[in-house]
Amino acid sequence: MDLLDVLILSIVEGLSEFLPISSTGHLVLASKILNITQTDFVKSFEISIQLGAILAVVALYGRTILIEKKIWLRVLGAFIPTGILGFLLYGFIKRVLLGNEAVTLAALFIGGIFIILFEKLWKPKEEKTQLQIKSMSLRQAVLIGIFQSFSMIPGVSRAAATIFGGMILGLDRRSAVEFSFLLAIPTMLAATSLDLIKSDLAFTGEEYLLLAVGFMGTFTVALITVKYFLKFVQTHTFVPFGVYRIILAVLFWIVVR
Repeated sequence: MDLLDVLILSIVEGLSEFLPISSTGHLVLASKILNITQTDFVKSFEISIQLGAILAVVALYGRTILIEKKIWLRVLGAFIPTGILGFLLYGFIKRVLLGNEAVTLAALFIGGIFIILFEKLWKPKEEKTQLQIKSMSLRQAVLIGIFQSFSMIPGVSRAAATIFGGMILGLDRRSAVEFSFLLAIPTMLAATSLDLIKSDLAFTGEEYLLLAVGFMGTFTVALITVKYFLKFVQTHTFVPFGVYRIILAVLFWIVVR
């Protein structure tokens, strides 16, 4: 990779991490378009720049992070299923799933259909009975974490899994999105830390520079994305994201492959 590749990938990560379109899937496809070989460093880069997205959430939700202990108990409860499965399946995920275009395209396509059907068929509870983050139980939080575990498959989308899992369990749309943001912090921090430990930090000086540029690029774009996405979900459904996923999967399969 060169610096231009890094900037493009960091923009892709920052835009897609918190949207229900799969950041990992987009990074895999972007790397294919840029003709970047899926080496161990590239895979580590795609995982590590998620730290920039984490910092964006911390910057926006710093007060909640510091004082809302009740919320953090639920966030940590939701993290447990993904944390356990991610640790146990780390080798399989990095060796087999990451960089797998066929799996990514299939997950993008099927996920797009799911989003459209969900929005058409889902009947939300009355507003007065909808849950907010503070009012949901620890059991419900853990169940959302189980939904999130499906996002270890590239193309599924961590954001989509947690948002729709939250809505199925009774969270209102905005709360489901915000819980997805907060759950990203321990999830991506753990994923990045595990990968860095497994790689023994065996990067060259140039590779560390690429990681730093990717981190800052992701942080900047993610900060903007989180702000505008929250405004979007208050007046729109997720159907456009479902349509986008289907179109992207089909076009990529026809044109690029």
